[in-house]
Amino acid sequence: MESPYQLLGGRQATLDLAQTFYDVMETREPALAKLHHRDEQGRISTGTRERFGLFLVGWLGGPQDYMETYGHPRLRMRHAHVAIDLAMRDAWLRCMQTAMDSRGVSGDLRAFLDQRFAEVADFLRNRPG
Repeated sequence: MESPYQLLGGRQATLDLAQTFYDVMETREPALAKLHHRDEQGRISTGTRERFGLFLVGWLGGPQDYMETYGHPRLRMRHAHVAIDLAMRDAWLRCMQTAMDSRGVSGDLRAFLDQRFAEVADFLRNRPG
């Protein structure tokens, strides 16, 4: 059985999804984008984009380059400094859903990813409402 990573199209497709996600965030959810490290041009930094791309590669069943480079993701710990409520969770999910739309992710893979991303986004909530 193929992994979500393989079904998505492998490494480049996964990295492209991460890039598209942050491009969408910058244009559609600027308040969310402002929470991320920025480069000199005011865009979400290349490092942030690359780390998230590597995380997605491993999380979706591809090579564990993120773990080898950065260690365990410890998602709750890494996001604890951000007040994540329902509105923030929903904004993040809208960015990912739009990115997946833009990348043509559909069918059973899309249903699976929608569910998994929603579970993780909800897991990271650390504020009510």
